[in-house]
Amino acid sequence: MAAGSGGSGGSGGAPGPGPGGGGGPGGSGPGPGSGAGLGSGGELHPRTGRLVSLSACGRTARRQQPGQEFNHGLVLSREPLRDGRVFTVRIDRKVNSWSGSIEIGVTALDPSVLDFPSSATGLKGGSWVVSGCSVLRDGRSVLEEYGQDLDQLGEGDRVGVERTVAGELRLWVNGRDCGVAATGLPTRVWAVVDLYGKCTQITVLPHEPGFSPSTPIPTPPLEPSAPPEDSALAEQGTSRDEAFMVSPAQARPETFPNSLESHNDFASMELSEVCGTLIKLSNNNKTAERRRPLDEFNNGVVMTNRPLHDNEMFEIRIDKLVDKWSGSIEIGVTTHNPNNLEYPATMTNLQSGTIMMSGCGILTNGKGTRREYCEFSLDELQEGDHIGLTRKSNAALHFFINGIDQGVATPLTPPVVYGVVDLYGMAVKVTIVHNNNHSDRLRRNNAILRALSPEGALRRAAPAAQAEPERLLFHPNCGQKAAITHEGRTALRPHATDDFNHGVVLSSRALRDGEVFQVRIDKMVDKWAGSIEIGVTTHNPAYLQLPSTMTNLRSGTWMMTGNGVMHNGTTILDEYGHNLDRLKAGDTVGVVRREDGTLHFFVNGMTQGPAAWNVPPGVYAVVDLYGQAAQATIVDDVEVTPVPEPLPEGNNQVSPSSPSSGAGGSDLRFHQLHGSNAVITNGGRTALRHNCRSEFNDAIVISNRALRDGELFEIVIQKMVDRWSGSIEAGVTAIRPEDLEFPNTMTDIDYDTWMLSGTAIMQDGNTMRNNYGCDLDALGTGARIGMMRTSKGDLHYFINGQDQGAACSGLPPGKEVYAVVDLYGQCVQVSITNATGPMDNSLATSNTATEKSFPLHSPVAGVAHRFHSICGKNVTLEEEGTRAVRAAGYAHGLVFSTKELKTEEVFEVKVEELDEKWAGSLRIGLTTLAPGEMGPGAGGGPGLPPSLPELRTKTTWVVSSCEVRRDGLLQRMNYGRNLERLGVGSRVGIRRGADDSMHILVDGEDMGPAATGIAKNVWAVLDLYGPVRSVSVVSSTRLEEPEGTQPPSPSSDTGSEGDEDDEDEEHGLGGQDQVAIIPTTLEFLENHGKNILLSNGNRTATRVASYNQGIVVISQPLVPQLLVQVRIDFLNRQWTSSLVLGVITCPPERLNFPASACALKRAAWLLRGRGVFHNGLKICEKFGPNLDTCPEGTILGLQLDSSGGLHLHVNGMDQGVAVPDVPQPCHVLVDLYGQCEQVTIVSPEPGAASLKNTGTQGDMEKADMVDGIKESLCWGPPPTASPLKSCEYHALCSRFQELLLLPEDYFMPPPKRSLCYCESCRKMRGDEAHRRRGEPPREYALPFGWCRFNLRVNPHLEAGTLTKKWHMAYHGSNVAAIRRVLDRGELGAGTASILSFRPLKGEPRGGFEEPGENCAPPREEQPPPVLLSPSLQYAGAETLASKVQFRDPKFQRTHHAQVAFQVCVRPGSYTPGPPSAVLREPPDPHFSPAELEWVTKEKGATLLYALLVRVE
Repeated sequence: MAAGSGGSGGSGGAPGPGPGGGGGPGGSGPGPGSGAGLGSGGELHPRTGRLVSLSACGRTARRQQPGQEFNHGLVLSREPLRDGRVFTVRIDRKVNSWSGSIEIGVTALDPSVLDFPSSATGLKGGSWVVSGCSVLRDGRSVLEEYGQDLDQLGEGDRVGVERTVAGELRLWVNGRDCGVAATGLPTRVWAVVDLYGKCTQITVLPHEPGFSPSTPIPTPPLEPSAPPEDSALAEQGTSRDEAFMVSPAQARPETFPNSLESHNDFASMELSEVCGTLIKLSNNNKTAERRRPLDEFNNGVVMTNRPLHDNEMFEIRIDKLVDKWSGSIEIGVTTHNPNNLEYPATMTNLQSGTIMMSGCGILTNGKGTRREYCEFSLDELQEGDHIGLTRKSNAALHFFINGIDQGVATPLTPPVVYGVVDLYGMAVKVTIVHNNNHSDRLRRNNAILRALSPEGALRRAAPAAQAEPERLLFHPNCGQKAAITHEGRTALRPHATDDFNHGVVLSSRALRDGEVFQVRIDKMVDKWAGSIEIGVTTHNPAYLQLPSTMTNLRSGTWMMTGNGVMHNGTTILDEYGHNLDRLKAGDTVGVVRREDGTLHFFVNGMTQGPAAWNVPPGVYAVVDLYGQAAQATIVDDVEVTPVPEPLPEGNNQVSPSSPSSGAGGSDLRFHQLHGSNAVITNGGRTALRHNCRSEFNDAIVISNRALRDGELFEIVIQKMVDRWSGSIEAGVTAIRPEDLEFPNTMTDIDYDTWMLSGTAIMQDGNTMRNNYGCDLDALGTGARIGMMRTSKGDLHYFINGQDQGAACSGLPPGKEVYAVVDLYGQCVQVSITNATGPMDNSLATSNTATEKSFPLHSPVAGVAHRFHSICGKNVTLEEEGTRAVRAAGYAHGLVFSTKELKTEEVFEVKVEELDEKWAGSLRIGLTTLAPGEMGPGAGGGPGLPPSLPELRTKTTWVVSSCEVRRDGLLQRMNYGRNLERLGVGSRVGIRRGADDSMHILVDGEDMGPAATGIAKNVWAVLDLYGPVRSVSVVSSTRLEEPEGTQPPSPSSDTGSEGDEDDEDEEHGLGGQDQVAIIPTTLEFLENHGKNILLSNGNRTATRVASYNQGIVVISQPLVPQLLVQVRIDFLNRQWTSSLVLGVITCPPERLNFPASACALKRAAWLLRGRGVFHNGLKICEKFGPNLDTCPEGTILGLQLDSSGGLHLHVNGMDQGVAVPDVPQPCHVLVDLYGQCEQVTIVSPEPGAASLKNTGTQGDMEKADMVDGIKESLCWGPPPTASPLKSCEYHALCSRFQELLLLPEDYFMPPPKRSLCYCESCRKMRGDEAHRRRGEPPREYALPFGWCRFNLRVNPHLEAGTLTKKWHMAYHGSNVAAIRRVLDRGELGAGTASILSFRPLKGEPRGGFEEPGENCAPPREEQPPPVLLSPSLQYAGAETLASKVQFRDPKFQRTHHAQVAFQVCVRPGSYTPGPPSAVLREPPDPHFSPAELEWVTKEKGATLLYALLVRVE
């Protein structure tokens, strides 16, 4: 050791700004050559930072005023460093006032002449400083994440720097070499230490003998006598860099004893009195308890009072838990001395010298190094469970649960460690126990025991050569609330009405391969939800502490519950088999494990198919008598259907609903390492994201090995949810699974990764190209996705077996790539398919797509039609413009003909490809807009809308589904064949007739004129919308049409009989030949919700309990033109919501009904409230009346029209088409939900409410269309309607209106004649109190309490004035003025008749006659002002609308009536103001008093809309 001279000197340097500190782990003990390296004493230079004071020997430095100052603490070595010698300092004191801590390094600056900066990071001119975990050169960072975080070092920890002979800078922390921090150091450097932030005092340590400066200390090898499993597991443990080693010779002498062997008093182990702030010790420091457990969840760290000996067991017992918090106990070891440790809030925050078991993983220095150390979680331990650990002599660390060794947690553990327990979250109290109670621990080996591997099960089964009983029995060890009777054959819950769980029972022996375990349900109770559950478990019932329900068991357990399958508490299959919750007493359930490891369940002897794979042998059958299931008995004599043999490997059929499709002969699987929310099942073939409704990411899975060139990795989407946006992402990465720190999403990776997200190709998180040939966000359940890298380094994707072309190129050909899938957003579960593996015709040597991938269509001979180059932004034109493909999304698919259509010219296309994910249909039409006017290029001009109905720049006629629109306005409904029914190969054409009409042709059949008055110069236009993804042109300019395309005529003999039948079905032709088969008697099906009771010959359904489980289905299918009606008999106002009505197209006989109809997710169309739902998703809002407000006695009906449209009827009134094109056959479904407790089927009425009597849409005036659609018109019936189907108030108002003797020509004909706004009618419709209308929009109130009689509107006036741009208002009137106002056609002195639009020839005004020929012309009089109001509460006040008394001719009762007019008002023609009339009641508070009254004097400013009547 070199000698050094002491000395003193003044402080030098000037103050300056102090940068923040860094951070890093620590330990103790100097490294090789840890002498001072400067003189014999290793002294500090006398010149220091201005706040530093040195000790007399020059070895200790202290920063003054540590509570007020955090910097100006620089010290340097007295002499330059010698090569290969470590300059080491010990941290003596730290404070908590600041952030940051010690900084250390070297500098080429001579301290004798140095102007000291405020901190080491301010040193320039050749200075290298380690700050936190960063290396800085001259104040600039040159290396991030280096070594250990110096900020985390504690008092007593040691840190040193060394300059090697090669000019390298190395950092030593507690005797561990952190590696090269910098290179190219000058030959002459001084050590520099900054007493920064928390660090306030250090001491330079002398050189310790026994170390060679040039020879690194080897880590101790594993002992030869170590058990084989330790060595094997050590290979899977943490690496040498993850768990640092401290040599025994490097132990801190002032902290640890020199000879561990001298301390062999194991009983002396206690808990250290220095512990977390909330810890209270008792029982001679054997017990630790966290104070205020319901208020605080952390600050409960406690350590042993001495280091652990090799092979010494440190074990604690959980004494107390609380249920308030998440998370629980954590246990491990640390190198920190408890007397010198600044205790963190939780041990996982300590980033040095610490190894902890948390949950089911291992954390080293706060970072996860083993995500799944064992298959259970410490968070699930119960009171009385034991947790232990030991550091073996071979340096391996083992954890024990209830005495069972969990294997090697880490193979390299520092030699001197303390035991540490963190009483976190639920854990409140623990006690140290000793290993003399092994039998007690073994008895408490409870439900959290990890699942044993198949090999382990075989090892257990090998020595069990004892004769097993032939008959299967229940084991006597059963749940707390269960009992075993009848010699072990029967299990029951004796108090089934008091408790619903703790009824778990297991078989007395393990099942043999192929042995069926089957039980019969003997008894059930109706009190609870849920029912029996059955499955298998690897746990021996003799040692298992049974949980409350088997689905809580997190290891070695497979259960069928309801109609799903769960593995270790996580659902792996949805909608599997028959719903166990619907079983009744006498039904049987069973389970069998096949020799191939597949698990099958049986219900009433019928196999439900494979439920799980790779189930180990030697499993025990388990039955959970849960909920309604109260007693079950093992049966032997029930026949079961044989389990079908698995499909051969060559069968490539993939079922979207079953993950049983293995990977065929390929060894490709999902890797055991994956994202935190991912679960791997089915032997590595299936991956799913658990908690899919609450988590949308952290579910990345990767292949178990690298892909070979030309090898396809294909998966099938098996489950999706509609909660999130975005969906699956797939690609490849060159990162090995072991090196991948799984991010939230794979697109967060910024190196060596290529992904397809939606339609975007991304490399290293950056988008390389958009609009790739497929859209992953558009794929649905059953879709297959494949990835393959060619030998040229191209990445290809395959969708449903079709190559989508090269996505990107330049993948490193010599570098391994792994397939990676991100189960993101909507995508929840995928499985590897049989297609995975080398492709027969792979692209390993070619970039050209196969013929199957891109079928080539040679243009039809003589085809002259092409698509115009101007098209929607999602459209790609192929094959010389004869094929159009929508590459992404569901919209922006407009295409045009290149030329104008000639008269009688047909433009026809064939549907090439469908994407069933989307709804809607192809749209086709004619437009006067020239495509060139939309801008150049194929990307779509700036004005090109996303869909065809929005194309309104110039006149456009469109056919969509079965509707005809002009400029977006509906012109006609139920036209021709519904375009939503088109399939692949269907042909659709459009023709402009010589009579200026537009015709649509479907498969060569003319659907007749769709519109008239078509302009001369028009282009064909198509919208590749929704499911239609691509079309190709099949027409030419020649007017020759094949015989099959000629429009059929009644006299034609060319059509076949089948064609005539199809025509009759589509168009409803044939008159009386088309007669619906009407069932004589309708009744409810016996299969119904569990709370339903049928009576009255199954025509009445009553819900007898709760508010749900009330679904009933009418047994007979719904046939066209048959009106099926039910009457609401009884409502229970205790609940909210009410009846749900709809149809299902799946067979109802074996349907497992959910608790409510809203949970039906397939083949269901439902009317609920005012919405229309399909498979649980709302497809229409504000349709018809609100079913939740229907009173008792309301009759609701459903009817199919000839085109498959589903109509809703309320009290006999047709509310229109709720759902078009319902598949047949279908059954009417009624859900007696909430308030609705009883309904009865009303006799079917085949002729009621005929759809032909409702009139066409063309008969409806524009005003009726605007308000009728917004207000969901529920037209009153004609006066001859049945009293049951009309409103009494409406009938009374109608009788008063008849007494006025007004001409019928003034009013609209039935059924659009009137609309009632009484309390019951408007609540039934769900009308809102206020609407907005006009431009600019202005509010008006609906006429609540009145009855509206709609007036005819002159079509000429409508075209000129009545538009949706006008405002709506009311005018109070009197009975005497009604006829005069109607004759004038407007309020005030008008000049036009409401009927004729001719000037009125003579109208006496107060007896004034028209002047004679020689009379002077009269002076023009100003018309009187007209008072209006947006509120009928003001306009209908008695001062403005006088009352009249009348006698009801039907009941001879006297009533008072008022009349008013609803009018359209031209914006700008009136002046708003305050009310001028004196009111008895306050005006409508919804409107401002300053705008409650509108005054107009302009002629033609108002147009009569309706007559309003109110009767009291």
